[in-house]
Amino acid sequence: MVALSNVQFGKSNEDVRTVQRALLSLGYRLQAGATGYFGPETKAAYAAYQLSLGYSGTSADGNPGMKSLTTLAQKSGFQLEQKSSQSVAQSSVGSLRIEDVSYNDPGDDTGEAAMKAYALRACQLTGMDPSYGVPALVTITSRESAHNHPKYRVNTNDSNAYGPIMSDGHPQNCSRGATQCIPRTFARYHQESTATTPYDVVADMCATINYVRDRYHVNRSGSNFSSLVQQADPQRKPKGY
Repeated sequence: MVALSNVQFGKSNEDVRTVQRALLSLGYRLQAGATGYFGPETKAAYAAYQLSLGYSGTSADGNPGMKSLTTLAQKSGFQLEQKSSQSVAQSSVGSLRIEDVSYNDPGDDTGEAAMKAYALRACQLTGMDPSYGVPALVTITSRESAHNHPKYRVNTNDSNAYGPIMSDGHPQNCSRGATQCIPRTFARYHQESTATTPYDVVADMCATINYVRDRYHVNRSGSNFSSLVQQADPQRKPKGY
């Protein structure tokens, strides 16, 4: 039984292989065959399939949605796990208790190149298309922390700087990390299997992705990330998010 949450860009599993076989059976080209990896070639084939159904714009971006995947299942004869879009979107969010957030700084790398690498990993973990997610996240880190510069990893000057002093020597509610998450936001939108400290860049970026999906209705692929979140758009003035 195929689950929508498993058939997302960057994932490797048998559900992806089933969808690839279905696309091949309908005549869509996958030069590498049914590899089980959802990469650019599968995305392009799925986009062509979406176009054949009459979708356009961001609805034909190659990222499966429940409606198009249901139609594919009906055409190809595989079973599809039925979940609401909300449960699918939240399936990999492993919320923490605020008490479980840690404040150790692992000393992750700084600079734009490092942020691109961390953002790519965050996109893979959350199922966001890197072509949208990476530039958006890198723009945010540029504006929020000068690409994770040690001097700007914690903000002790804004309105969030209150609460008991934590193990890093700063008030609990201070914004922290490359994208400047406050601990409660980081806890609520924490990505399952990532670090429990917002100073970890990948964990911080994953929480940011989950947050903007919920707060700003950024879609799963991230194709509307920079249009909905001004702080992620290098063509517009910085604006807190």
